[in-house]
Amino acid sequence: MADRDDEEVREASGRRARGELESDVLAALWAGSGPQTAREVRERLPGDLAYTTVLTILSRLYEKGMLVRHREGRGYAYEPARDEASHTAQRMHSLLAGGSDREAVLARFVSELSEQDEHLLHQILSGHGDPPAEGERPRGKR
Repeated sequence: MADRDDEEVREASGRRARGELESDVLAALWAGSGPQTAREVRERLPGDLAYTTVLTILSRLYEKGMLVRHREGRGYAYEPARDEASHTAQRMHSLLAGGSDREAVLARFVSELSEQDEHLLHQILSGHGDPPAEGERPRGKR
């Protein structure tokens, strides 16, 4: 539902939804192999963003602690502070903590899982499908 609302806002105003550009930049960094400069990140992003826009987003993500940066020439190369799975798990935990009824939120979340995800969750909870270590993909996922 929120994704459709974000698309409608973008179509109506021609602007990206709040946080969409940060998500796109993080996705570009996760897709790369190692630290990337603002120019390299810009090349991975859809559309024709200004270099300064990408640099601003990278700086904001760095200030939020979501990126680490390394000196490269006169500028910096950036990489995510956490892998994508850790980042997503942290976001899910934050949303859960912000709800007023944890049981209702968890029950709704579980009731809306696909059959495959429900099976995977059962495996993890029973200890037969240990959660992947940071940076490792879950088994069976590509």
